[in-house]
Amino acid sequence: MHLTSLQFDDITTAKELGLEVIISCHTKEEVLNAEELGADYVTYSPIFSTPNKGEPKGVHDLQNIVNATSLKVFALGGIITEEQVKEVEKSGAYGFASIRYFL
Repeated sequence: MHLTSLQFDDITTAKELGLEVIISCHTKEEVLNAEELGADYVTYSPIFSTPNKGEPKGVHDLQNIVNATSLKVFALGGIITEEQVKEVEKSGAYGFASIRYFL
């Protein structure tokens, strides 16, 4: 089940139903909360500049998040070039998702 960053209260219910949970996160505190509540994965964004998504976190911050949690972290936000994909890969993120990269 994919949850938005406003649905932390739904993690426990989803886990009780036997679902795998991925939740969108934008801060280290959200990631650690997701881990504590039993989420399986998180998305972390925006890594790079992307329209209407706020200040980019950057790859260094992404790497700090990856190192701070045992959860699998997917990078999101502004990933549009092969160079950016390689930077995300070096961060240790489990993977990435993008729309514009694949268009």
